[in-house]
Amino acid sequence: MAPGSHHLNLGLLLLLLLPPECQGAEGRLAHKLFRDLFANYTSALRPVADTDQTLNVTLEVTLSQIIDMDERNQVLTLYLWIRQEWTDAYLRWDPDAYGGLDAIRIPSRLVWRPDIVLYNKADAQQPASASTNVVLRHDGAVRWDAPAITRSSCRVDVAAFPFDAQRCGLTFGSWTHGGHQLDVRPRGDAASLADFVENVEWRVLGMPARRRVLTYGCCSEPYPDVTFTLLLRRRAAAYVCNLLLPCVLISLLAPLAFHLPADSGEKVSLGVTVLLALTVFQLILAESMPPAESVPLIGKYYMATMTMVTFSTALTILIMNLHYCGPSARPVPAWARVLLLGHLARGLCVRERGEPCGKSRPPESPPSPQPPEGGASSQGGPCHEARCLCRQEALLSHVATIASTFRSHRAAQRRHEDWKRLARVMDRFFLGIFFGMALVMSLLVLVQAL
Repeated sequence: MAPGSHHLNLGLLLLLLLPPECQGAEGRLAHKLFRDLFANYTSALRPVADTDQTLNVTLEVTLSQIIDMDERNQVLTLYLWIRQEWTDAYLRWDPDAYGGLDAIRIPSRLVWRPDIVLYNKADAQQPASASTNVVLRHDGAVRWDAPAITRSSCRVDVAAFPFDAQRCGLTFGSWTHGGHQLDVRPRGDAASLADFVENVEWRVLGMPARRRVLTYGCCSEPYPDVTFTLLLRRRAAAYVCNLLLPCVLISLLAPLAFHLPADSGEKVSLGVTVLLALTVFQLILAESMPPAESVPLIGKYYMATMTMVTFSTALTILIMNLHYCGPSARPVPAWARVLLLGHLARGLCVRERGEPCGKSRPPESPPSPQPPEGGASSQGGPCHEARCLCRQEALLSHVATIASTFRSHRAAQRRHEDWKRLARVMDRFFLGIFFGMALVMSLLVLVQAL
């Protein structure tokens, strides 16, 4: 029994089971045509009159829907309509001999079909397209339209996430027939997007087609294939609202730790809280991104922001140590008085109460001890009586001690105030620097969305 004869018997049986009254003139002609065509037909061999002749297959793809893009596993799932057209030399007839019948539709399993498969398929299941019919015309032209859900491998580059664009290729070609036996060519320069259902995450920019002829190491003859490259661009609105904007707001909040009063006790707590919030967002991002060498753009932004917050927290601790320098601390160095308490404080408008902006208090030098009054007058003063108060050395010594202690206390208070003022100057200086850094980084990332 010839291969495919049992399929022929099934088709004939279906036609014979119909009652005669249900078979009109067209039905009887189609039945006769079917019986004549498939009497000695086999679907096991290429339908060419000469075995050295190349069979040309035209491939057309229509993109219907993007089902899923799995970035972590790098698998793209599409719903396609695949149309293949070729000429069968053994399925021809004269329409006049069959009442003008020029086309019939029969199950695709009854005719020879090209073994064109998706080379970069990432699924072991067979495509659900074997049950569709083919349209057979009188000149032997066969058209096979079949829907298919394809899972193909796609190299995903997330370096610019969430403003990235992807290129995913779908390569179709014959699995066993070389270029001398079967030649596949695309219909047109690109796949059709007329019936495409818009995707909420990806915007389709196009799907151009390209034909290649390759020679593999296993075989000497060339193998032609057709590659449809799907050009995608991610819709970044959801990621900007859910991942990027919260990070931008948190990064702008972090430098405000320098503006908090040191006596509030919340400067370090704010930096640590911001760092923990950024860590949570970083973990959420890492769960959805594939492990790759290239770090996403938003990941770089998170890392830069976390580094900035870490440095700002460390500087806040150092500035608080300056603020809480006690009266026993050494005086502010001379260069710090001139540069920081003088020029920098005037430029940053750090002033004392009642002091106008732009005019800082001149740096004060520590007072030099003054000799107690009365030492000279005790010798040449106007008092010449034996019981004059200026002659009482013990009383003068106590007065001098009190005056010296008071001057030392005032000097210590001035040193403490100088360190506190220096801490305020450093707070104002780093507030401007870190706020500017956070603003520049945020603008550089957000400008990618435009």
